[in-house]
Amino acid sequence: MPKTAASTDSLHGFEPYKETKGEEYMNEKQQEHFRNLLLAWKAELMAEVDRTVSHMKDEAANFPDPADRASQEEEFSLELRTRDRERKLIKKIDATLELIDQDDYGFCEACGVDIGIRRLEARPTATLCVDCKTLAEIKEKQLSG
Repeated sequence: MPKTAASTDSLHGFEPYKETKGEEYMNEKQQEHFRNLLLAWKAELMAEVDRTVSHMKDEAANFPDPADRASQEEEFSLELRTRDRERKLIKKIDATLELIDQDDYGFCEACGVDIGIRRLEARPTATLCVDCKTLAEIKEKQLSG
């Protein structure tokens, strides 16, 4: 199932899932595919955290020039903001893995219909079908002005 990172068709080193005719939606094979995909994605994010910690330890310096210090602080700040977003994504991945364990993965939490394999390939942590997500975005737009 894992594939080289050079492939343009792979997601986190995995081939897109190929459905067979008459296959039941969210069967064990599909759940296992998405579990492996999510675990690989989480591992990538955790590796980034480790790289950031190591980078910040190695690159931390007390520059005498205030402009150099400010540049370094800005670089670290951007890196930490990115890691914070990834931390939130890791929480979503964990919640999604829990949904797989409970056999609730792949179904819209608003209307209950199948989210669809292709949508889940694009966004494995999706909890809404395309229609419900579109409606939610329209409502959000209307409320925010």
